[in-house]
Amino acid sequence: MQVEAIQRTYRRWAPVYDLAFGRITQGGRLLAAQHVNAQGGAVLEVGIGTGLALSYYSPKVQVTGIDLSSEMLRAAERRARTLGLRNVAGLYQMDARAIDLPEASFDHVAAMHIMSVVPEPERVLDEMVRLCRPGGSVLIANHFAGRAEGWRLAERLAAPLANLLGWHSDFPIDRVLGHAGLKLEEQRQVRPFGLMTFLRFRRLAA
Repeated sequence: MQVEAIQRTYRRWAPVYDLAFGRITQGGRLLAAQHVNAQGGAVLEVGIGTGLALSYYSPKVQVTGIDLSSEMLRAAERRARTLGLRNVAGLYQMDARAIDLPEASFDHVAAMHIMSVVPEPERVLDEMVRLCRPGGSVLIANHFAGRAEGWRLAERLAAPLANLLGWHSDFPIDRVLGHAGLKLEEQRQVRPFGLMTFLRFRRLAA
């Protein structure tokens, strides 16, 4: 998807995103937050959306978020204010392919359900690796083609609707595996339905 198409799509989705996708994407967000909370430190959420994971983080974890959609970011800002969260360091509108933040400035970098949305996901992954300190965690939750039992026909039927849905149902997992700067340490299918996959990587030393 191109940037303009993403912005148009998520302008439409922003008011109803939590209702439409909140429950089905909750599992990956919970796993990511549980790992971050156990380790502590600072986390960057790339594509933070409406901030669905914000309440899952420990108050001791410093959270920074970026998103391409201003409408989604406003929803995240409202959530942070409503919940009175004091551990949100900043929410910024940025393109995930060129994140204007310092190298190795986060203990954890997470991408929750955005890798099949963004243009050039390999560049996004490069940015996530750049921003994560050596020894830190890169966390990805996403739907990947062929990973969920019994859903392949639905994936094929949904593939031409990418611009309407806001994500590619036929996105292969190979596009986020094999990065030279990362070691895969955990991979699991996530409830409900096993539709989503959670990946936990360790950032290798340069």
